[in-house]
Amino acid sequence: MKIIVLGGGVIGVTTAWFLSRDGHDVTVIDREEAVADGTSFANAGLLSPGHAFAWARPGVPATLLRSFWRDDTGLRLRPRLDPDMWSWGLKFLAQCTHGRARVNSLRKLRISAYSQDVLHDLIADTGIAFDPDRGGILYLHRDAAALDRGIAEMRLLVDEGVRMEVLDAQGCARVEPALAHLGASIAGAVYCPDDEHGDCNKFTRALGDLAAGAGVTFQFNTTIQEIEADGASVARVRTDKGNFTADAYVMALGPQSPLVARGLGVKLPIYPVKGYSMTFPVTSSHQGPIGSGVDEGLLMAWSRLGDRLRLTSTAEIAGYDLSRPPAQYAAMRRAAEALFPGGADFDHGEVWCGLRPLTPEGTPIFGRGRHENLWFNTGHGSMGWTMACGSARVTADLIAGRDAGIDLTGMVLTE
Repeated sequence: MKIIVLGGGVIGVTTAWFLSRDGHDVTVIDREEAVADGTSFANAGLLSPGHAFAWARPGVPATLLRSFWRDDTGLRLRPRLDPDMWSWGLKFLAQCTHGRARVNSLRKLRISAYSQDVLHDLIADTGIAFDPDRGGILYLHRDAAALDRGIAEMRLLVDEGVRMEVLDAQGCARVEPALAHLGASIAGAVYCPDDEHGDCNKFTRALGDLAAGAGVTFQFNTTIQEIEADGASVARVRTDKGNFTADAYVMALGPQSPLVARGLGVKLPIYPVKGYSMTFPVTSSHQGPIGSGVDEGLLMAWSRLGDRLRLTSTAEIAGYDLSRPPAQYAAMRRAAEALFPGGADFDHGEVWCGLRPLTPEGTPIFGRGRHENLWFNTGHGSMGWTMACGSARVTADLIAGRDAGIDLTGMVLTE
């Protein structure tokens, strides 16, 4: 078949790759100048099935409420006169129960662990390079009570086969020597030795090159204006560069998905959640971290990507705002210097922000809606990099009519 993939981020490019491998004639349409120039540009780089917890859980509503008057919460709500924000927000709040959080977390774990296996197979097949590291991820806690909560929370995933170790401050320093200076100021960490990290942007660009070499067409600098339907089928995609037609279409537009789908009368339960990142150069004179982790108290992640140190922070529900407040980055730099003094060239950080496409449940959306030739692969929230390869394989299997080999309960569009 001729298939158009809408979106050139890590989700769209991996989907194009697996569709091409199935023998389809694939075109990717994206408004940016290159693949991975949007949400996939400078994310944390974590591949973390061991952190597949639903964001919607008890305690989160109180955190969001505090964020109205405080700027030091990792999860923030910036209220707007936006009906979509409030409609999505009510659905999100409905998921903030122990029962729903458990179900949603296990579903996130299922697709994340499957995706990790698919990624490893892809690496073995292609030899693709993206500064990968399989040294595990530390989930750092500053006080004993927070560590105890983290351990209790992790038992849900441990019961499903996730390996977990509880480390004290000395154990953290053995895994990550750059943390040794913190001493007793940290209580310890939950360490997931099977989690890993790598540069999502570098991976996506390399896979895009492989896909192009295999015959995938990339149509860049092309803005989708409307998807036009003819009855129960999509007839064409209208863009500022003309119309594009195919036998089937895949929507992998991340945070833009609900805006584009709306024109078809499809209401996707997705809302953007903003995240910030900084990337610092690391030279031989710096004592930077060797691996990756998350400071759970600050909701700040770090990862060593070759000769760079990437730090990401904050989940901000603020609509489609992509402003970059200097105070936000100043606070991130202070936190980075305190966490890793002398660990990088903190005077020359590159700043970025992006939008995560989050569903109330935190799980992605697959399958078809009311149009028989329009498939969805979107809504991955903060786990797009972790879930990408598995989600692409699932989408290719669904289009081919094959058993996806994974339980997709709660992740298939029902409209």
